[in-house]
Amino acid sequence: MSTRTNGRLPARYAAIVMPFVLSIVMSMIVSAVATLKNIGLSADFFSAWPMAWLFSWLVALPTLFLVLPLVRGIVSAVVEPAPR
Repeated sequence: MSTRTNGRLPARYAAIVMPFVLSIVMSMIVSAVATLKNIGLSADFFSAWPMAWLFSWLVALPTLFLVLPLVRGIVSAVVEPAPR
């Protein structure tokens, strides 16, 4: 077992970190677009968007953990494996 000397997590955490980061970024973008469409770019946008993002993220994170294995299976069925 190696120690973290460079401030990075071990590779075994990638399966947790990737959906966590992806859910944050995607839910921020989607909630911003939806909020912008509904109330426009106004002072209300900047007060409404953080709560919209939080609710979106609370749905996105568990959804990614549930759906990613299915998506990986579909992708592996339609994409040729990389040559070794």
